[in-house]
Amino acid sequence: MRVVDLGCGTGRLTYRLHRELQASTTLGIDRSSRMLAAAVAEAATDGVRFEQRDIAAFPRHGEQVDLIFSNAALHWVDDHVALFARLASALTPDGQLAVQMPAMYDDPSHVVAMELSDVEPFRSAFGEWRRSQPVLAPEAYARLLFQLGFRDPAVRLIVYPHVLSGPDAVVEWMKGTLLAEYSRHLPPDLFGAFVDEYRRRLLERIEPARPFFFPFKRILIWGQRSA
Repeated sequence: MRVVDLGCGTGRLTYRLHRELQASTTLGIDRSSRMLAAAVAEAATDGVRFEQRDIAAFPRHGEQVDLIFSNAALHWVDDHVALFARLASALTPDGQLAVQMPAMYDDPSHVVAMELSDVEPFRSAFGEWRRSQPVLAPEAYARLLFQLGFRDPAVRLIVYPHVLSGPDAVVEWMKGTLLAEYSRHLPPDLFGAFVDEYRRRLLERIEPARPFFFPFKRILIWGQRSA
């Protein structure tokens, strides 16, 4: 089996995939040099290699694999209809696709940030940039995979319960994930103001409970192409 791990990060799952599937080759792709440095620092494993490149540009001409795996990465790539068509084209007959993505686009934690990007002074500072929202509804992925030649695609929306100390902890969670993208498009002082206003607006919309139940939705997708 030839495997590719799109958005491999530190390579922890890349190595595990390679071992458990007894793959002949496994390629981990990520655009972060820092993450890949950590991946390469792990114990060398025959058949595993890493490349720094944009996962949105996969596959290169002629690239063919038996399994495309991606854990919490494809939600950063635009136009999922075109993306999944490209991924399907890279699979061998009977090749498999296994993907997990957050599906929090309609949660207040994400909606507030999107709304705030159209409020001054942030709107002017962002310029033409707005965070895209490419993730589709679960049934849309099932339909799309079927149209692309996957037999019996399996798509599940799973809610993972996270119990946090309080509503403020949601803001801290988002600072390490969603808001990190916004920070790349704002100067540091303005990003601080953005987070402060984000906190104020978000806390107005969510339940002031302690402990705080934070339901985190993820879409799990699996399919196998028809030979």
